[in-house]
Amino acid sequence: MIKTGIIGGAGYTAGELLRLLINHPEVEITFINSSSNAGNKISDVHAGLYGETDLTFTDAMPFESIDLLYLCMGHGDSKKFMETHGDNLPASLKIIDLANDFRLKADGNDFLYGLPELDRDKIKEAKYVANPGCFATCIQLALLPLAKNGLLKGEVHVNAITGSTGAGQKPTESTHFSWRNNNISIYKPFKHQHLPEIKQSLAQLQNGYDGVINFIPVRGDFARGIFATVYLDCELDAETVKAMFEEFYAEHPFTFVANKTIDLKQVVNTNKGIVQVEKYGNKLLVTSIIDNLLKGASGQAVHNMNLMFGLEEKTGLCLKPSAF
Repeated sequence: MIKTGIIGGAGYTAGELLRLLINHPEVEITFINSSSNAGNKISDVHAGLYGETDLTFTDAMPFESIDLLYLCMGHGDSKKFMETHGDNLPASLKIIDLANDFRLKADGNDFLYGLPELDRDKIKEAKYVANPGCFATCIQLALLPLAKNGLLKGEVHVNAITGSTGAGQKPTESTHFSWRNNNISIYKPFKHQHLPEIKQSLAQLQNGYDGVINFIPVRGDFARGIFATVYLDCELDAETVKAMFEEFYAEHPFTFVANKTIDLKQVVNTNKGIVQVEKYGNKLLVTSIIDNLLKGASGQAVHNMNLMFGLEEKTGLCLKPSAF
């Protein structure tokens, strides 16, 4: 059994992570740290887990008792945690960080960017993994096969709409039901924080790529999921490009290339990513869909754990979509 600990256990991603780990056949949850909830039952905070577990939050961090530590804290806090505790962690302890603190390569950054469709073999050997962002995952699934084949030559245009859970559990003006319901808006156009990690991955596959990605993020009036449409100039026909996508994802168990129009409910509550390729004149349109809390966060973190510990990739992640 893989003994795991979680720090920052009160948010949406931690709740989904707990749901998966409680039912994972190869995992034992040793502790869930949350200083503000210490002593409270997990199900008092994550009500969907009522009847699933009797675990309680703790303010302790017994690192010596675990094999893997998940960091589910706010962005910026993982870096502070490593600065404070990094030198005192057991040498054998593996870490998966679900924040954005270590996603970009830099001197002194020992974390590997954990997108299985990009670096599955390296993840298997990694000690520290930085889980990708949700928008970044969805958009990369639409672009990685193109980069692999050197097809990113001009500007790339992206429009992607996300559910309210992508903004975190803490209520804000733009996540309040009365504002979000029957409403839609853009935010951070052309400057979303996930753009650098997307460009980093594309440059890894298409050497020297530094093109413009025009990304318009959209707040949707639904709880979970990301629906992205990506278009760019491309001279190849749709069947040729589709064959490239099918070859690229052939050995990846969670990413699929669809033959017809896709919709968000096909992936909600799953760790799947589905892409569809179409051609309109000289424009290539790629549609990409994921669940932002699973393939875009906690599900991908469990997938990375499976790879790091030599388990079959789909272990604990065979989930049915909430299609109706």
